[in-house]
Amino acid sequence: MTQLDKKIEEMKDEIVREVQNVVKIKSVEENPQDGMPFGEGVYKALNYTLKLASDMGLKTKNMDNFVGYAEYGEGEEMIAVLGHLDVVPEGDGWKYPPYAAEIHDDKIYGRGTIDNKGPLIGALYALRALKELRLPISKRIRIIFGTNEETGSNCIKYYLDKGEEIPVAGFTPDAEYPIINGEKGIITCKYERDICSDGDVKIKCIKGGIAPNVVPDYAEVVISAPKDKLKCIKKQVLSKDGFEVEVKDREDLKIKSYGVSAHGSTPEKGKNAISNLLILLEEFDIDGDMGEVIRFINKYINTEVNGQSLGVYMEDDISGKFVLNLGTIQGNNNKISFELNMRYPVTKDYEDFKHILEEKFKEGNLRQVYLRHKNSLYVSPETNFIKKLQKVYEAKTGDVANLISIGGGTYAKTMPNVVAFGPIFKGQEMVEHKPNEYIEISHLIKNTEIMAEAMYELAK
Repeated sequence: MTQLDKKIEEMKDEIVREVQNVVKIKSVEENPQDGMPFGEGVYKALNYTLKLASDMGLKTKNMDNFVGYAEYGEGEEMIAVLGHLDVVPEGDGWKYPPYAAEIHDDKIYGRGTIDNKGPLIGALYALRALKELRLPISKRIRIIFGTNEETGSNCIKYYLDKGEEIPVAGFTPDAEYPIINGEKGIITCKYERDICSDGDVKIKCIKGGIAPNVVPDYAEVVISAPKDKLKCIKKQVLSKDGFEVEVKDREDLKIKSYGVSAHGSTPEKGKNAISNLLILLEEFDIDGDMGEVIRFINKYINTEVNGQSLGVYMEDDISGKFVLNLGTIQGNNNKISFELNMRYPVTKDYEDFKHILEEKFKEGNLRQVYLRHKNSLYVSPETNFIKKLQKVYEAKTGDVANLISIGGGTYAKTMPNVVAFGPIFKGQEMVEHKPNEYIEISHLIKNTEIMAEAMYELAK
């Protein structure tokens, strides 16, 4: 056990306690308020963490509540660790309260425990350990606390737009081990269409999903139709698995669709409740604009996760296949909208399929509400700081530090000279964005030890 490991072990109870404290702050993005660009919860999480860092004797800076950082050391060059304090909505299906940070069987449960508050607080304590041991370093080490990673990374854009320093090397503990030197490009977009209801069967409202980058595990629709037609629809729905029916006001029928949640980068691991609901709805001969939208989505998206029918499928040997997730839907008598999350291979470019998307959605008479694009990332295996991270990982785990590419997007895309490094170990369950998210305390401490060693190696 190294002196860094011993120091971190001494701080174990405090690390666990502070992870619990920050997880208890519900930091889902909300409407901006004065001085709170991403809402009150995110504001509270950032300021709590900055005070914690300040109490450790670290230099801190709050950049207008968009982003903050804590720093230690001297030198002209800077090493960075990037993490985020915002979280995706908690959703349903929790066995423990999502913001209580309860401990059961050596696990801290709660939204953000693994993505990304637990590892980020661990990084802060890793820096404190370096400071208290006064280990010799020639570069400054900066922990950057992001607040908008889940919905756009505008926090890091703000950091860069304000002329803040770019690191010479760094990592974000927001993915998996060993080292991720390739990340697929990400497109997140929303489309809508005005609705004029026609026909006997009408959709009064439809909704599902919590975020575009999460496979929806629930969706519902309220249908209005003549009584005899509703009776037939109810019988038809009850003959299928994965659905429930509820009669409303004697004239309406609510159909509930159940799926399995998963991260938007791996939709094949889930079951899309929205897609299954739309396939069912097409059986009911819904006319007018709503029926056209349903048929459009079923024709070009359906339950596919690689974009074949949409005409955007592509792959490469480094990062694999194109990925597509239908994440949310919202509609009523007047309008319907839906959000997609798409991820393309690291050697490809958005321009390769941009025109295809434009043509398809024009065909469906759909308006683009927004489109956010994060470029793909690829860092050469020969890069010096990659080799240093490999050295640390192999020394701390005894495993070979193979380089991997992923479909998930991290802060590495937003900041030069940064790659994703941890916190999920090989074989560990993927629980981010899912109900019952947790971090094992033993893994939290092991991650803190690895990050401390990595910071030290990069900053020598």
